[in-house]
Amino acid sequence: MTPNELEGHAETLELINAELTARLDRQADSTAKIDTKAVALAGYVVVAASFLATQHPQPVLAGLAYAAYVVTFGLSVFAYAVGTYRDVPDPRRLLNHYAKRTKPEVLGVLAAERVKAFDANARRHKRKAQLWRISLASLAIGVTLMVVSVAVHTSHHGSTTRPGPGPSGVGSPTASVTKSVP
Repeated sequence: MTPNELEGHAETLELINAELTARLDRQADSTAKIDTKAVALAGYVVVAASFLATQHPQPVLAGLAYAAYVVTFGLSVFAYAVGTYRDVPDPRRLLNHYAKRTKPEVLGVLAAERVKAFDANARRHKRKAQLWRISLASLAIGVTLMVVSVAVHTSHHGSTTRPGPGPSGVGSPTASVTKSVP
């Protein structure tokens, strides 16, 4: 657009910039929420692993649960740490390059830069969300394995086999009774 054409669209450019600014703010807020969830998952996995360490779980299932916890923790940290949020405008560049330009020219440049920033942030946001979802699935697998490993191992300690009367109530040297131990 020529400078004269920009002058005629100053109000439209202001509206577009206001919408783009609001959209970038919502995007930043959503990214911050994913970061918070990723940190919460990392903390939860530390607590779950600590709990599992205090139990007497079935070793193979516990090992698989620990492996899922390691994956969860790693992905959560990576989701939190992946990239930085791109913000516009760069204050120094805005002042140095656009201070003497007309309002519509500056609004046009700002709109274009905000679109670029939104696109760059959208890719990062999508990646963070994917990492968080995989981390959540890994945590669910780990917790399931933990519960099963504790339940399986504990169920072997909950009963004893002793000689006693058979099912007909008549004693037999080979008969046994299972009695729950409190």
